[in-house]
Amino acid sequence: MAQADNAAGPAGQLRSLAGQDLPASCDLVILGGGIMGLWAAVQAERAGIDTVLVDQGQLGQGASGGLLGALMPHMPDQWNDKKQFQFDALVSLEREVAEVEAATGISCGYRRSGRLIPLPKPHLRDIALRRSQDARDHWRELGPVGDRQFQWNVLDTSPESGWPDASFTEAGLVHDTLAARVSPRGLISALAAFLRMGSHVRIVAGLEAQAIDTQEDTVLFSGGQKLAFGHCIIAAGYRSFPLIEAISAPLPRPVGQPVKGQAALLRADVDPGLPVIFLNGLYVVAHEDGHVAIGSTSEEEFADAYATDERLDDLISRARALVPALRDAPVVERWAGLRPKAIGRDPMVGPHPDHGRIVALTGGFKVSFGLAHALAAEALAAVAGRSMTLPASFTLANHLSVAAR
Repeated sequence: MAQADNAAGPAGQLRSLAGQDLPASCDLVILGGGIMGLWAAVQAERAGIDTVLVDQGQLGQGASGGLLGALMPHMPDQWNDKKQFQFDALVSLEREVAEVEAATGISCGYRRSGRLIPLPKPHLRDIALRRSQDARDHWRELGPVGDRQFQWNVLDTSPESGWPDASFTEAGLVHDTLAARVSPRGLISALAAFLRMGSHVRIVAGLEAQAIDTQEDTVLFSGGQKLAFGHCIIAAGYRSFPLIEAISAPLPRPVGQPVKGQAALLRADVDPGLPVIFLNGLYVVAHEDGHVAIGSTSEEEFADAYATDERLDDLISRARALVPALRDAPVVERWAGLRPKAIGRDPMVGPHPDHGRIVALTGGFKVSFGLAHALAAEALAAVAGRSMTLPASFTLANHLSVAAR
């Protein structure tokens, strides 16, 4: 049976202008105040760009206001430009978060805690052992003060007793030192506070973008209001897709879709530095203040986007079996929301091939928090007329091409 839950996220953290205070024009309008739009706004603030960030609700109320916060790298084998981009982003996020925390005094709940992947079958151990050398080859940051090597180690037993239960690690487990976690709401709060301290970005809340007029370079909002722009970044999560489709040539398939995710927050007396556990789509993430996040589902068909149901019950049951410390841990919050999945699964970033002043920044799906700062930097490069350094599969032009097939 579905349950109504708190899916609102960190609403009301930033004193925002009301819709009636929308200016007539700006150099840059950012549509969407989730993790993508906020990082774009922070970088616009740093660059001194006259910017208006417009969200249909409050900042971080959508999928960005969730619970999980796992920052997971791709497997280190079969290396390509997509994996390299993600690796660079996951490494640089640590520094980006530190800068925002230093400026605002707000903790983002970030910790490079690492990840444990149980290996219940012997053949999985053989695969994992081969990947150890791949990690030595590719998981290396060449920094100004020396190299930093991240590890993919295959262990016989967990470094923390009962995390996870030994019955799930008959063939051992992987311990990688690259993975991390962040508090989604903590990071949203810190980014919002950073913008509050600045002078170049105005926030307009409670105003929904309904269409983009590519002839007049204006955004049309609910209530008939308009905003003229020099450039427009579409970072409205899954709501970005119809805005993009409306300014594109007719497409036989949608450029993206919403995917429902469910997660839970449990209260448990565990070390907040424990590694993230990942097993067959289940994440267990230790956070600060005695909280552990459990997630997440990926549902392309659903009746109610913001209600939890037996799918979350199943995740919680699996987590309790996997981690003995969670067996009696009370559930303090159940969460559901919609994440943007682009047609090619990868993030969707870059200028529209027919309308260069309109730039996409969406489609992160499961990787948004780890890559948003780096993807926003590429979107701002496009706004400034510079070349992007994205994997080809990430570009808006590529996603439009896939949708046209």
